[in-house]
Amino acid sequence: MIPIDKVKKIIERYISLEKELSTGKVDPKLLAKKSKEYSNLKDIVPQAKEYIGFEKNKKDLDNIIQDKKNDKEMILLAEKELKDAEENREKNEKKLKIFLLPKDKDDEKNTIVEIRAGTGGLEATLFVADLFRMYEKVCSKKKWLMEIISISKSEAGGFKEIIFSVTGNDIYSYLKYESGVHRVQRVPDTETQGRVHTSAATVAVLPEAEDVDVEIKESDIRIDVFRAGGPGGQSVNTTDSAVRITHLPSGVVVSQQDEKSQHKNKAKALKILRARVYEAEKRKRDQERSENRKSQIGSGDRSERIRTYNFPQGRVTDHRINLTLHKLEEFLNGDIHEEMNENLRLKDQDLKLQNLT
Repeated sequence: MIPIDKVKKIIERYISLEKELSTGKVDPKLLAKKSKEYSNLKDIVPQAKEYIGFEKNKKDLDNIIQDKKNDKEMILLAEKELKDAEENREKNEKKLKIFLLPKDKDDEKNTIVEIRAGTGGLEATLFVADLFRMYEKVCSKKKWLMEIISISKSEAGGFKEIIFSVTGNDIYSYLKYESGVHRVQRVPDTETQGRVHTSAATVAVLPEAEDVDVEIKESDIRIDVFRAGGPGGQSVNTTDSAVRITHLPSGVVVSQQDEKSQHKNKAKALKILRARVYEAEKRKRDQERSENRKSQIGSGDRSERIRTYNFPQGRVTDHRINLTLHKLEEFLNGDIHEEMNENLRLKDQDLKLQNLT
């Protein structure tokens, strides 16, 4: 149960911001930030008011139910209304818990998502393509902008690797729970005996880093150019468009050759490099801050097996929260992805609260 005082503060903050913004005298530097906060509060205030009013409503309905002078029909209506009110209270409590979840400063950032084929050969590359299409549908439903940065196709029509950016509101807060090893169990088209094969793909979700987030000095990077499609190697030939950038202090290496322009490849490579270096620094900070890091959901640990997609049984299971949905097709279509994400965020909150005690 959420303390009522905490819920009341949400409404008080909303009223305060509404008055402040209506004056038109807000510091221009803070206007965007306060407007966004107001918009977020506006979405949750109705649930907050219902949550606060539940106890009084319950008391009134209990009085009607317990009063023997009331006719049977009135009592039945009161019982139904009370049942509906209790169900709404549970839903409102869940939404309020998510709203009150301690905010990661990166939650509002855009992201760079990297999906790579793991064990399973060509079948794993087909699974990478399935995961990409799933995220594409999720982004479409949420009206987020997705842009492919780099792609490496396999002979089977799948992807050995695909890297893309996602732009919109609060992207990282949602997609960060996708980092880890995704496993698929199904019968490949090439399997003649009907045996189920297991393949895997790794998903890495990186908060997109700005110049102010991480400093990449020119003296800290080495840039090599080579002919696109080849194995690479140092070259000064101006016709060579592919770029490989090495961040010397961390050892992070990024290659980019999808564009015909060396300038565009360099810009894309630097974008990925900045995100990877920032994520490495972020992970180091988080580990130093808390020894319980690995017990938290959304830790970004890419070696952790997080989810299994079982086609013969039509189910998807998230191992971090032991949640199984027998709606695999709907999940891959992005229709019920929100349900899984909501449960992950709630579990994440519970773990964070436990770590505070």
